[in-house]
Amino acid sequence: MTNSNSSQSQSSLASDGRDHQRAVRDEAGLVSTAPIAQRAVLVGVELQNQPTLLTLEDSLDELALLAKTAGVRAIARITQRLESPNPATLIGSGKVEELRMAVTELDANVVIFDDELSPRQQRELEKELGEEVNVVDRTALILDIFARHARTHEGAVQVELAQYEYRLPRLTRAWTHLARQAGGRAGGASGGVGVRGPGETQLEVDRREINRRIAFLKQQLAEISQHREHYRNQRRQSALPVVAVVGYTNAGKSTLLNAIANADVVAEDQLFATLDPTTRRVKMPSDRLALFSDTVGFIQKLPTMLVAAFRSTLEEVNEADLLVHVVDISHANMEEQIAAVEEILDDLGASTKPVVVALNKIDRLDRTDPEDAHLLEQALSDNPNAVLISAANGTGLDRLMAAVDEALREQMMSIDALIPYKRGDLVAMLHENGLVEAETHTEHGTHVVGRLPIELVGRLAPYWTANQQSEET
Repeated sequence: MTNSNSSQSQSSLASDGRDHQRAVRDEAGLVSTAPIAQRAVLVGVELQNQPTLLTLEDSLDELALLAKTAGVRAIARITQRLESPNPATLIGSGKVEELRMAVTELDANVVIFDDELSPRQQRELEKELGEEVNVVDRTALILDIFARHARTHEGAVQVELAQYEYRLPRLTRAWTHLARQAGGRAGGASGGVGVRGPGETQLEVDRREINRRIAFLKQQLAEISQHREHYRNQRRQSALPVVAVVGYTNAGKSTLLNAIANADVVAEDQLFATLDPTTRRVKMPSDRLALFSDTVGFIQKLPTMLVAAFRSTLEEVNEADLLVHVVDISHANMEEQIAAVEEILDDLGASTKPVVVALNKIDRLDRTDPEDAHLLEQALSDNPNAVLISAANGTGLDRLMAAVDEALREQMMSIDALIPYKRGDLVAMLHENGLVEAETHTEHGTHVVGRLPIELVGRLAPYWTANQQSEET
């Protein structure tokens, strides 16, 4: 029935099924009104000659964590290696039967595929498994998690748009079981995994209405994007450097921002705990202020429609002066997670941004253990300029901030100016937005030597000293 890669033995899984049946009745033998826990069989496919970042088993481990975040318990997994996908069901007919038997014997009510299913594949699988079984793919699962965690209006609109665009080609009578379960809205909705979000049942909404809703949501996002651009323009005028904190989901980005900025970002040990970007002012070791922005966590196989819906949010990465790439050094797939983040940054056009790598969660490593010691040595060899930190207990944060400060300093231009006393505002601007290395008061004004963001350097052009002018020429 299940293959050797199952997370639990067959006998224990069967026992789980019996326990599940007992759990739905109270002490008097009456059927409980409490919602039945969602129990899922995971399905993974490995296609020959198609490279992937993670192994099949590791990818399913990640899928199980995603399911857990969505409130679903993974009770078994089925895998298959294929030369090419079955156009009707993705997996072969024999595996479909094996899947059907596993669902029946283990009393599973959800089947989650690790790869995106076409509308046809989803319909055919639902026919084979029955109306009471919810068939979803990795994309639908991530959308569900996003619907749970979107707390702002912008986040809710982004998720709802992505959900509608995903569901539009899947509007058929095969969705009748979802129609009975669906409800709520993005950002705290009810209903089972894969059905949380827009609120209208699938049989009640025709394509015209959904397309109208999509158009409305896109208009809302356009307005939000305009507001965000206005905010960015104001931020540019302030000339405060922007640092975007990026990384794989659950790498510790929110914990880091909380630690360095006394922020109140939700930080939980689960995937995609936070979606909505948070920006905080942080005083650097040089006493200069910088804006630190938390970003949505990245993940392998990130759904295309999510990237599109969250484009305005992800643009924060492109607008940043510097990226802090937070890496979970304790994760077994650290290298693959780094590669996934770099791939997405490249897709966003941000691969050339200067980066400071923060190897996080070193508190989870035992340096006296040969395996952990080797892992640490290899990580530092692959990332020679990285900083070892623990955002949870504060280890290495001073070194990280010093590295960020120095990286920002390198992006500024050297200045040497004699500023008249009547232009004290320029001296104040230099102190607030730049780095003052030397300051003396002369008969003709304040002589300052230091560094300033390139976009502000022009304000001091009338007051260059001979030293500065010679550098310019």
